[in-house]
Amino acid sequence: MTTAASEYEGLRALVTGGASGIGRATADLLAARGSTVTVLDLDTAGVAEHLLARRADVTDDARVRAAVTSAAAQMGGLDILVNNAGIGAQGTVEDNDDEQWHRVLDVNVLGIVRTTRAALPYLRDSRHAAVVNTCSIAATAGLPQRALYSASKGAVLSLTLAMAADHIREGIRVNCVNPGTADTPWIGRLLDAAPDPEAERAALAARQPTGRLVTADEVAGAIAYLASPASGATTGASLAVDGGMQGLRLRPAQS
Repeated sequence: MTTAASEYEGLRALVTGGASGIGRATADLLAARGSTVTVLDLDTAGVAEHLLARRADVTDDARVRAAVTSAAAQMGGLDILVNNAGIGAQGTVEDNDDEQWHRVLDVNVLGIVRTTRAALPYLRDSRHAAVVNTCSIAATAGLPQRALYSASKGAVLSLTLAMAADHIREGIRVNCVNPGTADTPWIGRLLDAAPDPEAERAALAARQPTGRLVTADEVAGAIAYLASPASGATTGASLAVDGGMQGLRLRPAQS
C-alpha cells in the first residue's frame, strides 16, 4: 500500500505565493510528504530552512522565467506547480478603477499564465506532472462587494479547464481548488480594517454552513491531493473547500 509520504518521494514542486497563508501551508505539507519544494514569492525572508526559495513578482515575465529555470535546475526538474499567488479586491463595478482592474487581473490571471508557461518545458519531462491553481468560491457564487476579485477567479476557473484540455496528451494534469473564506493574512487585514472586526468575522463565518472560516491547512490538503500521483485520473476539476458554501442550502437553525 502506498503511503502519503511515498507518493511524493522524489517529486519536485514549485509553489507561488508560498511564503504565507495557503501557499505556505501547501509548501510545508508537500515537503513533509517527501517533495523537494521551492517557494516563489515577492518576499522570501520568512521561508523555512527546509524549503528552497526564489524571489520574483508574477507580473514580471522575465523574472518569472529566470526563477522557474533556476528552481528547476537546482531541484533537477519540476513535477508539481502550484499557482497560488494572488491578491484581493473589494467593491462593486463602480468602485475599482481601471488601474486596479489591470493590477488584479495581471496578478491573479496572467500570473498563472506566466508561471505555467515557464514551467511547461520541465513539466513535459515529468512522469507525474500536475498543475494546481488556487481559485475561489467567488468563481462560482455571487458574492457582494467582490466584482473585480470574482471576475479574476472566474477567469482562473475557465483557464484551468482550457489548460487541462490543452495539456492532457502531454501527461500534464491541471486542476484547481475553490476555497471559501479562508483564515489567511489577507482576510486578517480585511477584518482589521472593518468598523467592527469581531462582527465582520462572525458574518464571514456564518455564511459558510460549517459556521467557521476555512483553514489554510485544509486548503493545502486539497491541493496536495490534486498534486499527488494518487489522483492521476483527475484533471479539469475544481475541488471546493468552502465549508459547504457552494453546494449546501440549509434551513435556518431552530432556536
